[in-house]
Amino acid sequence: MLQEFTLSEGKAILNFTLKFCDTRQKILNSYGFHRVIEVFIQKLKKDEVIIYNYYIKEFKTDEELQKTLIEAFKLLTVCNPDEVQTVHNKYAIFFNDKDLFIELIELLYTFWRKMERYTIVHNSNIGSGLQSVRFMQANELFNELVLSIYRRVEETVMGYQHRVYRQLTAGANAGLTLSDITWNCPVEYNGLTSIPFITSVTFRPPFISYTKRNTRDGIFQEHSTNPIENIVLNEDDWFLFPAKVGNMLTFVYFHKDFMVHGFALSNLFELAKESEYIGKKPDIIYVFGYPDGHEEKRTFYYKDKKNNILLGYANHCDDIDYFGYMKKMLLTLHNVKQMEYNRLPIHGAMVNILLKNGKEANIVIMGDSGAGKSESLEAFRTLNEKYIRHMRIIFDDMGYLKKEEDGTIKGYGTEIGAFVRVDDLDPMYAFQQLERGIYTNPDKINARITIPVATYDIISKGYKVDYFLYANNYDEVDQKLKFIDDLDEAIKVFEAGTRRAKGTTTEKGLVTSYFANPFGPVQEKEIAGKLIREFFTDMSKNGVKIGEMYTSLAVEGHTKEGPRMAAEELFTLIND
Repeated sequence: MLQEFTLSEGKAILNFTLKFCDTRQKILNSYGFHRVIEVFIQKLKKDEVIIYNYYIKEFKTDEELQKTLIEAFKLLTVCNPDEVQTVHNKYAIFFNDKDLFIELIELLYTFWRKMERYTIVHNSNIGSGLQSVRFMQANELFNELVLSIYRRVEETVMGYQHRVYRQLTAGANAGLTLSDITWNCPVEYNGLTSIPFITSVTFRPPFISYTKRNTRDGIFQEHSTNPIENIVLNEDDWFLFPAKVGNMLTFVYFHKDFMVHGFALSNLFELAKESEYIGKKPDIIYVFGYPDGHEEKRTFYYKDKKNNILLGYANHCDDIDYFGYMKKMLLTLHNVKQMEYNRLPIHGAMVNILLKNGKEANIVIMGDSGAGKSESLEAFRTLNEKYIRHMRIIFDDMGYLKKEEDGTIKGYGTEIGAFVRVDDLDPMYAFQQLERGIYTNPDKINARITIPVATYDIISKGYKVDYFLYANNYDEVDQKLKFIDDLDEAIKVFEAGTRRAKGTTTEKGLVTSYFANPFGPVQEKEIAGKLIREFFTDMSKNGVKIGEMYTSLAVEGHTKEGPRMAAEELFTLIND
């Protein structure tokens, strides 16, 4: 990131390494502030015609309005309105109608606060803890200065002080520390080496963003040619998030136009430690948002067998502007890679539960998007006081099964967080997550929140599977649990992957997806089928209870009640 300030598509990025404004006057004199005013006036011209016309009659051009408005702000931080007008009579128009000027100030402040606002600091090497502390202090100071400019200017125009102060985030929503790192890069990918690694993230929840898309469509297919061989990424436009997706070291390169999707990874996947990637080669590389000249969406993966790296690719277009394209491609890459090591990917949720009577159980609930995985976990959470002493989420959306040396089947997680529908969460729980959440399109259908739910130590520990249940969201039945003794019948149910679509994708009605997992098993059916047969046979031998859990999530009127009733029935069974 070589520029001191960039502003595009509602995203502002401030490079504190090149320019840090530690006074109000420095902010008002900065290129960044001038650029914000310039774009704000264009928005005013489009959306607030009465206010725009009132001032443009006086100043004639947008450039003159911009210049004079900035001058007025500078003067108002040190002078009162009468003193400002004695400097030059051109400022009088701002005080002839004070109410209109105050409305203009409020519109500007709201315009700035509605942006996604990021600060970065770029170190030539790995920073010390002290550097991180200083960066956070710099962000605090910047926030205080922006807030003080707004209050000082508005209160000076009003002629009195506010009596209610709301301590909003007026500076940056998020900050990224970047470091230049040398990794074991194959020659084909030398064009990626100039991009610095994100080594720490700080942000102020709730972080709210709006994206151009609100659902994901289709599945990711294998490509016959390497999409990123010999491409060169520009340091001005790209960031690198080194993630631990399960136990896979993953380098996620994302374009600045899709900042929120790269930044939101910090609430979903473990940010890898420097010792885990310095001089190392990743298992997976994902390039998200590469401008290849194609307007249509291009999302696929490629197996680089020579370097033993799995590559994901998504081109720069409006259709990928949804976090599902970031998350689900990473999980597809993870799952394909795990199957190469004879592990079975599971699209579902796993929870470790210790009941009040001392009994413990590890439960896997499998199902595709909208089947009721997360909602079942939420139901478990709401029944906490009645049944549960302690509950650990091992995975919320995707995990994998591994056969241990002693023959037991254990479950492992991929994510430390969850990307869940706000609509299907208990309202109290959703509000409790405000202080930690990254919200996407919160006022729309399929509103989402990305929240941390587990630690990396927990998801990577491995838990023996006791119950393996398919989430049936479409059948309305009285008994919410059904166990299947016939192994062939069980495999048939799980492989069919039937569910009623809930609006999380563009699918509608009753749909099927092989093994309820379009993120790996669908693409690699042959190897997946072999692994499914092996793992189900081993689970059956180990006494794992295999069956269906009827969540009724897609049954009208049962969205909240269905998962809760199924959870109660399951807990009663474990208790007995």
